Amino acid sequence: MNGLLVLPVAIPLITATLALLFRKSSAMQRWIGVAGMVVLLVSVLILFRDVYVDGIQVLQLGNWDAPFGITLVADLLSMLMLGISAVMGLIIAIYSIYDIDKQREQFGYYPLLHVLLMGVNGSFLTGDVFNLYVWFEVMLIASFILLALGNSRNQLQGALKYVIINLFSSLIFLFGVAMLYGMTGTLNMADLAVRLPEVENVGLVTTVAMIFLVSFGIKAAIFPLFFWLPASYHTPPVAISAIFGGLLTKVGVYALIRVFTLLFTQDVGYTHTILIWVAGFTMVTGVLGAASHFEFRKILSFHIVSQIGYMIMGLAFNTALGLMGAIFYVLHNILAKSNLFLISGIAQRLTGTFELKQMGGLYKHYPFLAVLFLISAFALAGFPPLSGFWAKLTLVKAGLSLEAYVITAVAILVGLLTLFSMTKIWMSAFWGTVPEKGVPEHFGKMPLFGAGNLYIMVVPVMIVAGLIILVGFYAQPLLEVCLGAAEQLLDPSQYIEAVLGPQ
Repeated sequence: MNGLLVLPVAIPLITATLALLFRKSSAMQRWIGVAGMVVLLVSVLILFRDVYVDGIQVLQLGNWDAPFGITLVADLLSMLMLGISAVMGLIIAIYSIYDIDKQREQFGYYPLLHVLLMGVNGSFLTGDVFNLYVWFEVMLIASFILLALGNSRNQLQGALKYVIINLFSSLIFLFGVAMLYGMTGTLNMADLAVRLPEVENVGLVTTVAMIFLVSFGIKAAIFPLFFWLPASYHTPPVAISAIFGGLLTKVGVYALIRVFTLLFTQDVGYTHTILIWVAGFTMVTGVLGAASHFEFRKILSFHIVSQIGYMIMGLAFNTALGLMGAIFYVLHNILAKSNLFLISGIAQRLTGTFELKQMGGLYKHYPFLAVLFLISAFALAGFPPLSGFWAKLTLVKAGLSLEAYVITAVAILVGLLTLFSMTKIWMSAFWGTVPEKGVPEHFGKMPLFGAGNLYIMVVPVMIVAGLIILVGFYAQPLLEVCLGAAEQLLDPSQYIEAVLGPQ
C-alpha cells in the first residue's frame, strides 16, 4: 500500500483550511493558495514516479481490504489526469492573484478553489463508484459557489442552470449506483469488473451503462446534454472559466473512459456504437455553435463541447491507439483550452470587453500577446507540430485502422471549422482596427510587463504556451505514457489484481 495516494486529496483540504484561517488577509490567502498548489504538484510528481516504475498503486483506507473498505487506486490514467490538474491548478492560482478581486477573495475564493481540486483529485483516485459520486458532489458544491461569487445577474442565471442540470445528473448517477449494487452486491470498481460479467441479464447491465452514459455525459457536456455549459462558463471571472473549461468537463470524460473500459464491456457492439454517434454529433454541434457567436468566451465554451467529441471518439474505438489518442487529447486540450480562456481575460483587461465586434488592434499594440494566442489557437485547431496535431493525428490513424471513415472525416472537417472560428477571433480582436468608440484610455499604453501591470496574468500564459510547444516538439515520451495507460485500460486484470489481489 502506498500512503502517498492520500496526499492529492489531503493537501488541497489542508490548504483550503489554512486559507480560511487567514480569510481577512488577501495577501496571505494568495500566498497560501499558490504554495498549496506547488506542494500538490510536487507530491503528484513523486507519486507519478512510483506508478510509472512500480505499476498500479493502491491504498486501502483504515486497513479494510477491498471490496469492503474505501480504496484509492492510481494507475497511469489517474496519474496523467492528476498531473495535468496539478499543473493547471498552479497556473490558475498564479493568474488569480491579479484576476480575482478582493471581495471574492474575502468570500473564500482560494479555499473554494482548493476544495474544487480536492474533488477533482478524489474523482481520479477513487476505486469505488459511490465515492466517485461523493467526489462529484464535492466538486459540484465548490464549483457552484465559485460560479455564483460576485452575484451578478449573468452569473446567477448561469449558476442556476449549472446546478439544476448537474443535480439532475447526480440523481441519475445515484440511481445507476443503486442498480449496480442491486445486481452485484458491491460498489468497488475492481470487484464490479469481476462480478458484472457474471450477471445473466446482459440487457439490464447495458441499461445501467446507458444510465451512466447520460449522467457522466451531462458532466462531460456531450451531445445533446451540453446546453448548460455555454450558458454558464462565460459568466464568472476568467480564472474560474479557465479551470472550469479546462478541467471540470474532463472529469466527466475520465469517468466515461473508466467505466466503459473497466465495467461495461459486455455489449461493446451496442454501447460503443452509441458512443461513436454521440462523438460525431458532439463535435459538429459544438463547432457550429462556436462559429455562430462573436463573444470571446462563448466561442471558447462551444469549443469545449466540440473537443469533447474527439475524446469520446477515441473511447468509442476501444483500441489501444484510440484510447491513447483520447488520453493525449484530454491532456492537450486542458492546456490549449485553459490558455485561450486566460488570454481572453488579458484581452478583456486591455479592451474592456469580451465582444469581438468591439475589439481590435491587439496585434498592433500587443504582438507578444498575439503570438501567445496563435500558439494556443493553432494547437486547438491541430496545426503541426503543436500538441493538437499529434492528438488529432493519433485519432485519425485509429479511425482509419478500423475503417471508420465517416467519423474520421467528421473529425477532420470539424478541425477545419475550428480553424475558421479561431480565425474569426484573430481577425476581429487581434488583426482588426481599433474601434473608434468605447476603447479604454489605457489601451495601447498599458504594458504587458512591468511593475503593477499585467505580467502576473501573462507569465502563466507564457508557461502554458511553452508546455504546448514542448509537448508538440517532444510528443513521443508523452505518447508512450498514454499508450501505457491505454494498455492498462484494455487489460483490466492489472487493475483488478492490484486492488483485490491475485484472482
